[in-house]
Amino acid sequence: MERIWLSQYPPGIPAEVDVKAFASLGAMLLHSCDRFGGLPAYSNMGASMSFAELERASRHFAAWLQQSLGLRKGDRVAIMMPNLLQYPVALFGALRAGLVVVNVNPQYTVPELAHQLKDSGAAAIVVLENFAHTVQAVLDADPTLRPAVITTEVGDLFPLLKEIVTNVVVKYVKHMVPAWTIAGATEFNAALRAGHGLDLDEVPLGPEDMAFLQYTGGTTGVAKGAVLTHGNLLSNVQQMSAWMARDLVEGEEVFICPLPLYHVYALTSSLVFLRMGAHTVLVTNPRDLESFLHDLKKYPFTIIIGVNTLYRSLLDAPGFADVDTRSLKLTSAGGMAVQRVVAERWKQRTGAAIIEGYGLTETSPVVMASPLDIQAWPGTVGVPIPSTLAAILDDAGAELAVGEVGEICVRGPQVMARYWNRPDETAAAFTRDGWLRTGDMGFMDERGSFRITDRKKDMIIVSGFKVFPNQIEDAVALHPGVAEVAAVGEPDERSGEVVKIVVVKKDPALTEQDLLEHCRQHLTGYKLPRIVEFRSEPLPKSNIGKILRRQLRAPPATSTNTQTDTRGS
Repeated sequence: MERIWLSQYPPGIPAEVDVKAFASLGAMLLHSCDRFGGLPAYSNMGASMSFAELERASRHFAAWLQQSLGLRKGDRVAIMMPNLLQYPVALFGALRAGLVVVNVNPQYTVPELAHQLKDSGAAAIVVLENFAHTVQAVLDADPTLRPAVITTEVGDLFPLLKEIVTNVVVKYVKHMVPAWTIAGATEFNAALRAGHGLDLDEVPLGPEDMAFLQYTGGTTGVAKGAVLTHGNLLSNVQQMSAWMARDLVEGEEVFICPLPLYHVYALTSSLVFLRMGAHTVLVTNPRDLESFLHDLKKYPFTIIIGVNTLYRSLLDAPGFADVDTRSLKLTSAGGMAVQRVVAERWKQRTGAAIIEGYGLTETSPVVMASPLDIQAWPGTVGVPIPSTLAAILDDAGAELAVGEVGEICVRGPQVMARYWNRPDETAAAFTRDGWLRTGDMGFMDERGSFRITDRKKDMIIVSGFKVFPNQIEDAVALHPGVAEVAAVGEPDERSGEVVKIVVVKKDPALTEQDLLEHCRQHLTGYKLPRIVEFRSEPLPKSNIGKILRRQLRAPPATSTNTQTDTRGS
């Protein structure tokens, strides 16, 4: 395969990287802690933890997991909490003990959590006390599930006075901790204290050893765990470090992380910047814009990651005008397509272009990215990163020509080993010659840049013509009266499907006629929306802010929503 995209690599970016620089993620952590010991590794809600403190705390937790719980190499440990200082301690503690991390969305319902604990066979779970009632409900309902439970409070790793005040306010003033009772549960800080006097058994680990069971969203069925090895994650860390090395300085960067570490995009980003010795500011709740903006004003940040909806929320927030972005070097986006209007507004406001990346849970996650020297919104997700191959294949697995739309398929050292306990799903995910099927439709242009047209399953077929929701959404979002938009297909007797748009207004005076006139200037006839639905509440989103189109195919949720069908007009 000719890698025509290499011509777009900025000077100094290699075609291949050393994916075996570290034997394990624990080894990478120790390397960073040794180099940057006195520097801040993580901050959260005004409290900080140095690299040296992270090393000590994770070692104590690892020793406790081994010696007190009796966990052994390969056992699974679930972590169920938002971005807190406890997260990296629990994460690296489990990895250093030779265990496998199972990241859990703390907003999971009882059935969702029950499935993930049972499917993974988790031997332990570390949970923020705010969500312990969900764990209790799961354990009460299924006596066969008996993981060891470690509970933590929001302020557990804060300085003593701040810890006490924070935990009292969360529990007794804001009433954010529903009642729970789990016999035998251990407090996180008690585990750290006990681990201080225990020896850590240094478990030999290599690139082929499993590091994470990272569950997919399960949008098309039951959630399944992608088996990500130490080598998978380390490869992606090395790839992205090489991609950004020219513009970032080790030990000097400040990284704002508003996306949850239990999501693979934020997880790998945090590993990349930990390797570089960056100071990571963990944002616990980015929907609390007042607190989020406080962090942005407090720290002279140089790096920020997010999704399209998060950047739009910041741009629309009045307080963002007072945020100093002069130090900003890198704005990264993933998880969903970046709309042109958002990219252009962000560039105008901050001076930094949004660098869009593309990947999946199954690829640890990054396989493509825009070059860091772009000056404007390119409308693509960039090119394959070092040591990565990509191709456009048809349904039979044959490679398509430049410009032809097909399924994006990828290969590289960051691609998962398999799905956990699902050999049939694993076989279906790969072609016979080893390409991972992404499920995303797109094409490669003559320079080797890739453009995502849409999810294969989200594609709308109008009278035999393919319509990609991303294109519709991008066009509608250009209207200044639109706050949010999603496009979905609706059944139609004549054309099979028609385009429906679901819109949240920014301008209350916006009408469906305004939108249709606007769309006629940007879209050809069969792509024009035939159903316009206005919603008064924000559109449903995933845990990282990605709009959930599948939920918008249902009838409107409240009587305050309005829908107009223009099929007969």
